[in-house]
Amino acid sequence: MLDLPLILFLGVFWMAVWQSFEIGTFLIGLVYATILVRVFYLPPLRGTGRVNLFWGAVFLVRFLSKMVLASFQVSWLAVVKGPRIRNSIIAIQLRSHDDLMITLTGHALALVPGSLVIDVDRTTATLYLHALNVTDDHAAERIRQDALRTEALLIRTAGSRSDLAVVKAETRLGRVAGLSKTQRDTPFAAPTSEPRGEETQ
Repeated sequence: MLDLPLILFLGVFWMAVWQSFEIGTFLIGLVYATILVRVFYLPPLRGTGRVNLFWGAVFLVRFLSKMVLASFQVSWLAVVKGPRIRNSIIAIQLRSHDDLMITLTGHALALVPGSLVIDVDRTTATLYLHALNVTDDHAAERIRQDALRTEALLIRTAGSRSDLAVVKAETRLGRVAGLSKTQRDTPFAAPTSEPRGEETQ
């Protein structure tokens, strides 16, 4: 039974939610978990088969540091600015179209205080991130670049080899995937139709 680990985890999670670590609570959690897993079936996430512990440690240290720093920043903003804080919704197009990478990146961003993923477009691998204290386009671009750095660390930790090649190429070239802010703001030029010359017979 491939879903058994998930069902057991949800059974333990049910006990934690009710703060009742008894066998009866665990059995009820197993029943609910089995119904959820069977009725609301989710597509399986394909693993990449590679894990880099060094980059995983780098990501973990950066993630914990950002959580601690953001906690103090949100507390300060709540006391000093209060309801006058300007917020923004930022579209972040990720490099990877892998469901696992999109999910991990979204959770890593949403767990940091002051930011929340409100929508995901799987077709374009775009996250829509609600962020606090965004006063101008430069602040929004900093948040976008920071989110792409988070994704890059996750790709280095457990991403596919093709996504890893993209991240390494970016490092060599000194640029980030996707369009820059200037390129995104520049309107596309309409195709011009050149007059055809007269056909000679």
